[in-house]
Amino acid sequence: MTLRSRLLPYLLLAPSVAFLAALFLVPLVQTISLSFMEGGTPSLANYSRMMSDINFGPAVRNTFLLVLTVVPIQIVMALAMAMMLQKLPRGRDVVLWIWTIPLGISDLAAGLVWLAILQDRGYLNSALYGLGLIDGPTAWLTYETPFALFLGVVVAEVWRATAIVLVILVAGLQLIPKEYKEAAEVFGARPWTIFRRITLPLLKPSLQTALILRTVLAFEVFAVVYAIGGTNFPVLVGEAYNWQRNYQNTGVAAAYAMLIVLISLAATVIFLWALKTKPEQQP
Repeated sequence: MTLRSRLLPYLLLAPSVAFLAALFLVPLVQTISLSFMEGGTPSLANYSRMMSDINFGPAVRNTFLLVLTVVPIQIVMALAMAMMLQKLPRGRDVVLWIWTIPLGISDLAAGLVWLAILQDRGYLNSALYGLGLIDGPTAWLTYETPFALFLGVVVAEVWRATAIVLVILVAGLQLIPKEYKEAAEVFGARPWTIFRRITLPLLKPSLQTALILRTVLAFEVFAVVYAIGGTNFPVLVGEAYNWQRNYQNTGVAAAYAMLIVLISLAATVIFLWALKTKPEQQP
């Protein structure tokens, strides 16, 4: 093998590596630097101010509650929807297209759609009033109704982003050879046994990818929350935005950003370890 042929793969990868470095590594280094600088000198003051912020505790709690609620619901729903698609004799592409329509809607637009449904004079109150279940407009999205506000955000996020998980799982199911299922059926295995012993183990790589992607994106949720709840439902990215936009404090905003990065990296490592798949177990 000549030197040129050995260097060719690296030369082909060089533009992508340079692009990712410019878009990710440089901003990351700048953010780390900003978070540890106060008045031009190294300091932990930004992290101290972040943790003493009145909204820090609620933002951490709300973000983790959202992730721990939304991600499992989306995984279960997407898996059920993907299995249903596999059973359809025809029209599979049309159904998949309909289910993935929310992917074409921006986060903010999705939040505004659900705001129109859940606000005082929205479609939900109109429907409930028409059915005689309420006497007048009910405020669902205020600080006085935190549970209803939380449910509204959860419903909006599930509606908006379940399709991401669905697409990944559908692709994973298509990679599983049909011969495995046919062999199990020949030996009299029931559908639930086939799903538990064959489908799920072979779907682990796709589940791992879906969990990592969706969890990281869930920790970064902002636009939907901001549209529906505003400042009544603080989350980590929202607090980073507030410190940068409203308080003009880049250092504390960078500290919030670094916290989100560390949490996302920790979640990624956990999923990589927990759902590690041996080469012989892959489809």
